Amino acid sequence: MKKHYFAHETAVIDEGCKIGKGTKIWHFSHVMTGCEIGENCNLGQNVVVLPGVKLGKNVKVQNNVSIYTGVICDDDVFLGPSMVFTNVINPRSEIIRKDCYLETIVEKGATVGANSTIVCGNIIGRYAFIGAGAVVTKDVKPYALVVGNPARQTGWMSEYGHKLVFDNKGFAVCPESEERYRLENGNVSRII
Repeated sequence: MKKHYFAHETAVIDEGCKIGKGTKIWHFSHVMTGCEIGENCNLGQNVVVLPGVKLGKNVKVQNNVSIYTGVICDDDVFLGPSMVFTNVINPRSEIIRKDCYLETIVEKGATVGANSTIVCGNIIGRYAFIGAGAVVTKDVKPYALVVGNPARQTGWMSEYGHKLVFDNKGFAVCPESEERYRLENGNVSRII
């Protein structure tokens, strides 16, 4: 039976995982049983996907990322090089806590920058942008730009990844797509 995805000869693909059409899995990566990877994803070099992980369509995972049990990424998520997920809030080597994994959700279109850390149990909102090196310790609102340790919100981002500048009436326009956004009651939405 012909594979509908590409896996480099050094990649390890365990039986019992689902991999979507057009997905590419590169050098020294390991996809473990029980995970689901959507169509047209790209897993860079040295990526590990553990059991129970779910990746939507068109998820881009850069080099040196481990995606632990409990992580769910919606469609069009970008995970930058060497970013880190956790799945236990209080790990100890001598105490087994496999029944304590916390769910972490990265919603559609979100970007998680290089070398950032996402502490488990949080939700990264739609099209949020996590700056390089940030340490996320709480939920991130849709379209929010967060940076630092601990991560703090410093602005808002468009779906095309540009910082939004709102006028005094609460409106902003993406300089690339010309899509319009509204800031109301501390939340941003795209005007359709």
